[in-house]
Amino acid sequence: MANNKYDESSFKVLRGLEPVRQRPGMYTNLESPNHLIAEVVDNACDEALANYAKNISVIAHADGSVSVQDDGRGIPVGVHPEEGVSVVEVAFTVLHSGGKFDKDSGGAYKFAGGLHGVGVAVTNALSTKVEVTVFRDGGEHFIRFINGAAAAPVARVGDCPKKRSGTMVRAWPDPKYFDVPNVILPQLERALRSKAVLLPGVNVTLFTEKTGETRVWSYPDGLRGYLNEAMAEQEMAVPIFAMEKFIPKGGESGYAEGEGAAWAIVWSTEGAIVRESYVNLIPTWSGGTHDSGLRDGVFNAVKSFAELHGLLPKGVKLVPEDVFSRASFVLSAKVLDPQFQGQTKDKLVSRDALRLVSLMVKDPLDLWLNEHIDFGKRITELAIQQAQSRLRSAQKVEKKKGSSVAVLPGKLTDCSSSDPTRTELFLVEGDSAGGSAKQGRNKEFQAVLPLRGKVLNTFEVEKDRLFANNEIHDIAVAIGVDPHGPDEAVDLSGMRYSGIYIMADADVDGAHISTLLMTLFFRHFYQVVLAGKIYLAQPPLFRVDVPAQGKKPIRKLYALNEGELLGIEDRLRQEKVREGSWSISRFKGLGEMNAEQLWDTTLNPDTRRSLRVNVAAVPYKENMDMFNMLMGKHEASTRRAWLEYHGNEVEGDI
Repeated sequence: MANNKYDESSFKVLRGLEPVRQRPGMYTNLESPNHLIAEVVDNACDEALANYAKNISVIAHADGSVSVQDDGRGIPVGVHPEEGVSVVEVAFTVLHSGGKFDKDSGGAYKFAGGLHGVGVAVTNALSTKVEVTVFRDGGEHFIRFINGAAAAPVARVGDCPKKRSGTMVRAWPDPKYFDVPNVILPQLERALRSKAVLLPGVNVTLFTEKTGETRVWSYPDGLRGYLNEAMAEQEMAVPIFAMEKFIPKGGESGYAEGEGAAWAIVWSTEGAIVRESYVNLIPTWSGGTHDSGLRDGVFNAVKSFAELHGLLPKGVKLVPEDVFSRASFVLSAKVLDPQFQGQTKDKLVSRDALRLVSLMVKDPLDLWLNEHIDFGKRITELAIQQAQSRLRSAQKVEKKKGSSVAVLPGKLTDCSSSDPTRTELFLVEGDSAGGSAKQGRNKEFQAVLPLRGKVLNTFEVEKDRLFANNEIHDIAVAIGVDPHGPDEAVDLSGMRYSGIYIMADADVDGAHISTLLMTLFFRHFYQVVLAGKIYLAQPPLFRVDVPAQGKKPIRKLYALNEGELLGIEDRLRQEKVREGSWSISRFKGLGEMNAEQLWDTTLNPDTRRSLRVNVAAVPYKENMDMFNMLMGKHEASTRRAWLEYHGNEVEGDI
């Protein structure tokens, strides 16, 4: 019989770089080692962003290792006062360390991509060897790490001119952690080119030893030149609108001096769309709130122009998707304390960034449109064409449904739009939360269906018996798709919503309700899940009320979990908010939020967070076996054994 002893000896403390090796997927992308090298490149770019480096050189060595060198200030090599070893050793061996946490005026980096301070430490943890050479203070300093540990303390190995400074890092990624053992060069080239775009005047070089090829990127024209090059094959309807705008000293309340954005945007009549965004030089491939801010600012400017000049036909109402459908852009935002979704930083989730970028973009675009009225009319014309196409599509769908559509459930509060490409349905736990959701939603495209109590566990319920349950009947009728099995051919054209959002409390009961609903969709609406239509809303667990401070008004900040709460408190301390002056509230449920709070945190497409429910890339039978073990009525013993085995992989909400 298995030894299930649970006592003091059961607790293991992971020290140093061990957490990274135990759970590498939490810290980096395991498809290839590219992200490990990107972390080193980002450090060099942060030196350039702070105006200390002008050249960044990367070498892809024939043995699979990669070197990154910059002419910045060089990592400090003196002894750290608290750690007792050199600062360069701390940077590569201690998680959550670095020069980017001090955001005050005297800090080493005011704007940087470093958020967690784990970047090059992760590179070191997942590499067989890392060598670091530092040039500063007239000396050349060297340290080598083997499997994450320093082989010897940093040592001065030679002299260099006093004016020479910089850092060179060479890393040998450990292939056992990655699907592809070596760095993927096309991806590396794309990343390096984008850095050159975002750092006008900085030369970025890549030398490939195997081919002897050298690539050099430099974009004196910055974003405009890059977008113009990317759109070379496209027919642009108007010239590129490129500009940058940042918060001046003593500027907009709630933002720091230097925050803002640079952007280049253009509209084309046909062809591929180019859209890239960055935060403090970090590429955000999945976009985020800064993208939403650009969209918001551009939409409001174009809409104001169209209304001012009387360009909108009767019955046409523009929405952001109409204005943005043919827009290509490159956006580079500068945010003092960026909050990302995950360590790989693919998506920005800082809510303040939406208003910041929108604020920076709208007035300059307003001015540009009214100075170039012909351009403004052409952009508006493209948006109107898209709106008319959208309206025609919605009318076709409505006509197809005809009178044969089932009677919608009485408790469904539907949206006014009938365009199934824009509409959303929120399945909300409880009537009280449903009431707040109805008040807080955007009535044009968001529908709400409140659910009473816990939904039936439908894993072992036959399809023909589903409609005996009123809640499930209402869900099926509301979404417009009949229950079906995984192998049945299903016509999803009658689906009434582009996304179905499960919105439950951020506690254990809410997780249970979400699980029951996901079971329903997986078991009886499999094609809907496969089409990527099911989402889990992510309501916050905490609210932080911050009093007014100087020019900053009273603020309400929201945290998804305790980790984010700690991050918010650290940020408030950096802003010199008096310790203890803020108050923290824990939401017991969605019903405690008023309509405005629910909209801001969970409903607003521009500021909410949600998780798309995907099917694991394994045969359907394997997925079904897992669901059977988790949700089957007669699987209690198997379920208990599985929970005991995997119990150390979760954090309990007690």
